[in-house]
Parts: sequence; structure tokens; C-alpha cells
Amino acid sequence: MKYLIAGLGNIGAEYENTRHNIGFKVLDAFAKASGAFFSNGRYADTAEVKYRGRTLVLIKPTTFMNLSGQAVRYWAQQENIPVENILVIVDDLSLPFGVLRIRQSGSDGGHNGLKNITEMLGTQNYARLRFGIGNDFPKGRQVDYVLGKWSYDELRRIEERTEITTQAVYSFVMEGIQRAMNNFNGK
Repeated sequence: MKYLIAGLGNIGAEYENTRHNIGFKVLDAFAKASGAFFSNGRYADTAEVKYRGRTLVLIKPTTFMNLSGQAVRYWAQQENIPVENILVIVDDLSLPFGVLRIRQSGSDGGHNGLKNITEMLGTQNYARLRFGIGNDFPKGRQVDYVLGKWSYDELRRIEERTEITTQAVYSFVMEGIQRAMNNFNGK
């Protein structure tokens, strides 16, 4: 059984360690813990993890956030992965820092990466794992906040939160979306 795990972010040194790149950060931690390494592929950096009879294809789109759907659609087709086995990891302003929310489907919630994935897949019926980045910014400064670096306090906690997010990914793959939602939503 194959799964596509897409962590969203933007490529380039200027975006490294920004809140918007939490999808990349989670997949980097996931790959490291699994002994996997990313290599350059079409539309994405990719890694493959074998776990208890399942294959997880990890992708970090190199198309920039707003065109993430190109990479997700390409790799889902390339690896013959059904939409119900796709999980997209994104940042979420409406959740406090580090809080997780897993959904089986739904709207893009104003997230341009999810909006493009929905357009490219032709459906909203794919799982998404939202990682809370908080919303502690002055009015009109949302873009600066999202593309800003983690605070000192956030950096101290990010490793623990990415570890929990990795557990949520394994739960999605091994136990299914409902169990993952029950075990990790709000955590």
C-alpha cells in the first residue's frame, strides 16, 4: 500500500525556518527519523520510507507554495496513489502554535497551497494535517508573520511538536484518518 505525504513550503534559503515552511520541517524530521534522504525529482524533492508493509512517498514541492498542486498531482499519478492515501501538511494561522488539526476533506481555508492542490486534483476530498502557527501579529502584517522566522520560544518547542506530528502521520498511514483525527486533533 502506498501513501503520498506532501509537506508544503517554499524553496530557497530565505524561506528556511519560516512558519510557512512547517510542512518541509515536519518531513525533514520524518525522513531523518526514518533514515531516508531527499533527492531532487520532478516538481519536488522526494524520499521514500518503508514502514510495516507500507510505502510512504514524501514530497516537498519545489514549485513554491501557490503551485503545490502540480507536485501533488504529478507524484500521485506517477506512484499510482489514490486520493484517499494523500496527506498534505500545512501551516494554519487559526490554530495556536503546535496544535494539530487533521481533516479528511474540506475547504482550503484561504491557504493558497491547499487551493491549488484542490484545483489540480479536482476534489477537496484529500486529507490535510494543519499545524498551528498562531496569529500573534498586528493587523495587516499577516504575510510578514507567516513568512517570518520562528520566535525563540517556538524554536525551543518545535522539535517536540514535529515529533508529535510525525506520530500523527504514522497514525494516518497505519490506523486510518478517523483514528488519527481522534488521537491527534487539538493536541
